[in-house]
Order: sequence, then C-alpha cells, then structure tokens
Amino acid sequence: MSNATSAYTPRRTGRGREPEARVVVAPRPERGTEQRLIPARGPQLEKHVLEPAEFDALSLPVGDDGVVIGTDQGSRPAVLSMFKPKALDIALVGGSYLAQLLALRATATGARVVVETARPQLWAPLAQNAGGGQQVIAVVPVRRVGNLGATAASPVLLLRDAGARPPRSSAPKTPWVTTLTLLPFLDPSYSGHLITADYVAMQQISPPEAEIAARLFRLSPQDVSALPTLLPELALWTARHGRQYVFSAPTQDESSLLGAPRRMD
Repeated sequence: MSNATSAYTPRRTGRGREPEARVVVAPRPERGTEQRLIPARGPQLEKHVLEPAEFDALSLPVGDDGVVIGTDQGSRPAVLSMFKPKALDIALVGGSYLAQLLALRATATGARVVVETARPQLWAPLAQNAGGGQQVIAVVPVRRVGNLGATAASPVLLLRDAGARPPRSSAPKTPWVTTLTLLPFLDPSYSGHLITADYVAMQQISPPEAEIAARLFRLSPQDVSALPTLLPELALWTARHGRQYVFSAPTQDESSLLGAPRRMD
C-alpha cells in the first residue's frame, strides 16, 4: 500500500451502478506477464551482505512477498507481507468467508493456522479439508491458546473468532505470529484496538459503521458512501500508509471448498 491515488469504479450489479470511490493503490514491481494467485511457499526473508559500493544498485520490491489477499482493479495479485520477525495485528470487519479464505491462503505459504473460536462447528470443515491430509489448521476454544512456537520457517496465523468485542488474547505476542481478529461488525467500544492494528480490512458495513470508520481511518466521503454497498467479494484494506480496495478473487479449488463469496455467515 502507498500514498499513490488512483480512481476506482466498483463493478455493476443488477441493482445498478455502485458509487465511485477514490482509493490508494499500491504500485507493484514489474513481473512481466506472470499472474500468480498462489505465492511460493515460505517467507523469503534471507539475509544478504552488500559492499558499500553496491548500495546504489539496490532496489527493494514492495508488496511482492507474502500472502495473496486478492486482486486489485487491474486483476493483479494484491500481496500482503503477513509474517515478519515481529508480532503483527490484523482486524477484519466482515464475515467468516473472507477470514477462512485468508487462512487457507496462509497455509499455502507454509504457515500454520490456529483458530480460536466459540464456533468450532463453523471452522471444523475447513480444518478437516485443508492441507491435503496434513493438519495445517487447528481449532481451539477461546482463551485456550498457549505458546504457538512460531519460527521463521514455521510462522503462525492466530485467527480469533470471538465476537465483536473479543476478550484479551491468552497467547503471547512473539515474532512470526500474526493475529487476525474477525469482527462481525464495527463496535465503537472496540475502536481503540482497531486504531493500533497494523492492517484493517472492512467488507460491507452499515452507514453508521462507515461514519465511525471514517473517523478512525480518515476515509474520504467516497469511501463512506461505498462501504455500505460493497459486493461480498470486495473489501477495503487500510494501513497507516494508505488504503486499497481488493477483490477476494477465489480460485476454483477455493470456491469448491468454501462456496461463493458472502458477507454474512
């Protein structure tokens, strides 16, 4: 994500044209004609040593290594560096479909997923069918998460599904652990936690919730108008340095496992 601004027009639906919104789109490095939706396994964070004379030739691609969270308006992969040598916090104001999709894509990079939930029946099918016979997703009760043993070779996504005002996590914040908190709606009493999150994704929310989001994340009037009318496969991702609309763009295999994109559970 960056501060470069680009016009974005949501797609037409049977209900008419969705309102236009101004969004910030992250520039991506040149990748030729390659359009991959699943990244290479494992975080590519090897250390390199350069001589001082080589610094001028150094360039760092932005957003080119991580978990594919969807596609931008140009149908290019939108990639989020989800696992780092520090703890990260992500909040998703939306439905379990997108949370499950992100969990599935995290496992494709070699990460382990621990789902802390009061709805084990909702997550059991995903845990049973993901991983091709290997247990890559574990489901545990709320506040029963201990030390996750995350490393650079085995990062962990802790996915918390405990309502709009989840209790404090029992898991320690350690490097290579990313906490994704699923919130069914934007509760004003939880807004303080959203402000401190590294990333916040919002699917369709009500007009009052959009007004709250505008104050929290300094959204434009166009964003406030667009959020209550977003399609189920569309989400607005925000961070301290920008924001971007992203289509979830599920693959055929993902759709066969999770069904069609939806906002409500």
